[in-house]
Amino acid sequence: LGDVASDDEYLEIPSISRQRAGTYECSAVNDIDTDVRTVDITVNYAPSVSEGRDVGVTLGQRGVLECEADAVPEADFEWYKDDRSLLLDLLPDRGIVTSGSLSRLTFFNVSDGDYGNYTCVAINKLGSSNTSFLLYGEYLDQVQGRPGPDPVLRRQ
Repeated sequence: LGDVASDDEYLEIPSISRQRAGTYECSAVNDIDTDVRTVDITVNYAPSVSEGRDVGVTLGQRGVLECEADAVPEADFEWYKDDRSLLLDLLPDRGIVTSGSLSRLTFFNVSDGDYGNYTCVAINKLGSSNTSFLLYGEYLDQVQGRPGPDPVLRRQ
């Protein structure tokens, strides 16, 4: 925080930014004694999400979409397929787990109906941010035994 200092009884931090968050120290000195106090400054800001990564998954396999958001206070997450909230449509073969700044949408047994476009929205009291994902099909390459692009479900 180096360049923020004051010889006054108060400290003014112009143009506060998240980089200014942290612990500040105040020292009072006279001929008799020195007193030092610290204060923790928290800078709140709207969420910023990392760009979504498209994921290819073979039918019947497990697939995971991960959404990470930087925000103070911590963001709440919402997931959508097309424009439909997944909270209204949670099925036993998929789940949403959020821990801190990371939310995971897991498909335990991918079916044809799972393929498509997904959106993760991170929200706090200062705003929101979103990113999109494509869950697309892969098939096992008969020769190599490795996943390859599905000849029917191509990335858009």
